[in-house]
Amino acid sequence: GGRFGTMIDFTHSKAYAPLQGENDMQGTYDGKPAPQRAKITSIYDRLEFTHGHNMLTLNGLVRVFGFSNRIAPYAGLGAGISLPHAESHNTTDAARTYEYQYAGPNAQALFGVEFRLKSRSIFVEYKFTIADYMTPVTYRDGTWFPIDMWRQFSRWWSGQEPPGGWLSTRLTSHQVISGILLRSVPASAKVAK
Repeated sequence: GGRFGTMIDFTHSKAYAPLQGENDMQGTYDGKPAPQRAKITSIYDRLEFTHGHNMLTLNGLVRVFGFSNRIAPYAGLGAGISLPHAESHNTTDAARTYEYQYAGPNAQALFGVEFRLKSRSIFVEYKFTIADYMTPVTYRDGTWFPIDMWRQFSRWWSGQEPPGGWLSTRLTSHQVISGILLRSVPASAKVAK
């Protein structure tokens, strides 16, 4: 019932590189300057985050204003980390990168409306997320999330560079979600009434 709140949010969505059409590129590829514009398929057979463009955020929320006791709009901002399952295979190497990775920070803005019923609420929410990815090209088939993270952090601590270098991109997404919330009132609040 308060005006301010917090939310821990885990968003699991999928991201595919646009394989058709040319894209802007920069940096190096195979030890040479990357072309300024090229099709992704001229460099990669596969480039995606399909077992998850996974984002974990901590958000601050505020109820904006209420039309009534039953309708409660809210807004929020948050930041967190991206933990995607990176899948890349470039055209010049036999090995692929296929593992969970820490890829960098992300940010989220949201706006929603809660429709309150007696002990439940129905909500509809719009989210905008932005994530700057810096993923290592490891040429490793991963196994399980904790093991993949341990391997990545171990490489960082040792100062070891990934064998295939780094891949960076910015992912933005728009999402509309809805759901049902269950509310409970503490026993002390029931007695006080």
